[in-house]
Amino acid sequence: MPAGALNIDIASKNACEEKPDSFRLLSMPEFIIQSRLAVNAAEFAAATSMQSVNWELSPIVRMTAPDEWKNCAIGQWETGRLLFKSWILLFGLIPVDLHAFRLQEIYAGAGFQECSSSTVNKEWRHRRMLAAHGSGCSVIDHVVVVGRLPLLSAMLMPVYKCVFRYRHARLRKRYGQIP
Repeated sequence: MPAGALNIDIASKNACEEKPDSFRLLSMPEFIIQSRLAVNAAEFAAATSMQSVNWELSPIVRMTAPDEWKNCAIGQWETGRLLFKSWILLFGLIPVDLHAFRLQEIYAGAGFQECSSSTVNKEWRHRRMLAAHGSGCSVIDHVVVVGRLPLLSAMLMPVYKCVFRYRHARLRKRYGQIP
C-alpha cells in the first residue's frame, strides 16, 4: 500500500450482498452509456478480459490484476466472492484507488454484473450487457455508485462518465459502428 493511503477494509462483507435482487437503487448516482458495434456479441464477450478492459481505459487509467486474471475471459470468472484487489493507476502510474473486484453474475455470451467496492466507493455496480443486432451488437454499460464520501462522489461522477464515454469511443473506433 502506498505511503499515506487510507486503510479501509474493502475486502470485508460486500455491501452489494445486502441487496442481491436490485441492481438499480433510485437514490444512487448512475449513468448508462451505449454503443452499437460491428462485432458479434459472442466474439466480443469471449474477448473481454482485464487486458481488454485496460485497452479500453488506456492511456487514462490502468487496472492491475494478478497474472492468472489478466488474459482470462471474464465469462470464465467465479461469481459471488472477492476475486482480487486491483490498483487503479492514473496514466498507468499514479495509484488513485484500490478496487476489490467481485462479479455478481455472468450472462453467458451476453455480459456481466460486477458489484465491487473500493477505497473511494462503498459500492461500484457495473452491468455490461451485450445485445445482438444482426452481425453486430450493442454494448450497454450501466454504472451505479455509492461513494464513501458524498461530496467526493458528486465530484467523481462526471469523471466516471467521461471515462466510460472514452471507453466507448475506443470501442467504436476499434470495431466500427452499426446504425
